[in-house]
Amino acid sequence: MKPFTDSRKKPIIAINFKTYESSTGERAMKLAKYADEVYNDYGVPVIIAVQATDIAKISGTVDIPVYSQHAEAVGFGAHTGTVLLESIKAAGAKGTIINHSEHTLDLKIIEKIVHRAKELGLKTIVCAGTADQAKAVACFVPDYVAFEPPELIGGNVSVSSAQPDVIKDAVKKVKSVSPTTEVLVGAGVKSKDDVDKAVFLGAAGVLLASHVTEAKFQKEAIKGLIR
Repeated sequence: MKPFTDSRKKPIIAINFKTYESSTGERAMKLAKYADEVYNDYGVPVIIAVQATDIAKISGTVDIPVYSQHAEAVGFGAHTGTVLLESIKAAGAKGTIINHSEHTLDLKIIEKIVHRAKELGLKTIVCAGTADQAKAVACFVPDYVAFEPPELIGGNVSVSSAQPDVIKDAVKKVKSVSPTTEVLVGAGVKSKDDVDKAVFLGAAGVLLASHVTEAKFQKEAIKGLIR
């Protein structure tokens, strides 16, 4: 098994398992192993974001980094039902998604989570629906900003095809305030062509979900993004 690296020579493939039945529990483990096999076979950096309840089992099985799909700014204490950064780290997570369009947060909360994640040594993927929002969250210097126009998420047209100029604008705005933050592109990503276009426009890779999680042949769906 090779040590994980997110080499800039190859695009990053970040897969959000969400809460689909096809990517929960034992099925999440199976998909995680497929993603791990693709990483080890092709050397393409793959990140997977799984449900909090699946982090511990999966992170102890695969080489690729496992992220939480959400975390909150609070620490230990009386916060029933919250997802603690300390807890996901203890379970084996290497990072977390923040502010996904299905779980949006205020800017002040995003800033707190990014800051606390850095203190704990966790990576962060902060989602943004517009170029201006991407710039705003980049001010907190996350590791990644995932640019995902919400109207295209889960659709049949990729953002790299529908809005190439907006991607270039988002990348430019992110880099203007945080040169070290990488941009991932999401929404409608389904093919290697979509990935190539995103990279050509300045992104480091893609963030996607249903094209892989809902695929009949999940491993082939992942491989299809890099062939």
